[in-house]
Amino acid sequence: MLVKERKSMAGSGFTLVELLVVIAIVGVIMAGIYRVYYAQQKSYLVQEQVAAMQQNLRAAMYYMERDIRMAGCDPNRNSGAAMVTANALSINFTMDINDDSGTGNPDGDVSDTNENITYSLSGTNLVRNGAGNIIAENIDAIDFVYLDGSDPPNVLNPGGIDVPSINIPNIRSVEITLVARTGHTDRGYSDTDIYQNQQGRAILPAQNDSFHRRRLTTYIHCRNLGL
Repeated sequence: MLVKERKSMAGSGFTLVELLVVIAIVGVIMAGIYRVYYAQQKSYLVQEQVAAMQQNLRAAMYYMERDIRMAGCDPNRNSGAAMVTANALSINFTMDINDDSGTGNPDGDVSDTNENITYSLSGTNLVRNGAGNIIAENIDAIDFVYLDGSDPPNVLNPGGIDVPSINIPNIRSVEITLVARTGHTDRGYSDTDIYQNQQGRAILPAQNDSFHRRRLTTYIHCRNLGL
């Protein structure tokens, strides 16, 4: 009787083969769950990086647009405020906006803080008046196109040349294009795009790397130029 009970108990257990099959099935299921989790986590991180990049791009454009719109501001017509240099990769302009004398009017010069402005790239940083004042990071390309007041307007720096000094007084508007990238790479992604400005000129060749990039263009009418 004891022997029969032992056989019955042994027969109710799992064989080694059955255990291995169960372990294999559980492993496949867990691997699938992990792949789904990893894909979702990766997608979330990429979206977070892209959102931060787009915010960085919009903020950079906001600061430049605000300042460049004031280029040449000279309420009393006695400061000489103007567009100073107009290059494809940088811009320098002045404005008379400070009232040092306390009269309620600008003081007639462009030598005060925030009256002589230069925007350019330092490495991959967009800087305002030198490398010590970073406006935005991870900017791969900047491009300025200068237009006159004709209808339709003429491009004063075709092909990305610098605007000759004789034509700088003819500038009435500026088209800015920025290309920004994410702060981290995305493994498995490759950016093969060529980025162009609104004129169709390439400003950033294909980088063939794993950064996500976005391009943003804006058009600024410099209301104080040509008055």
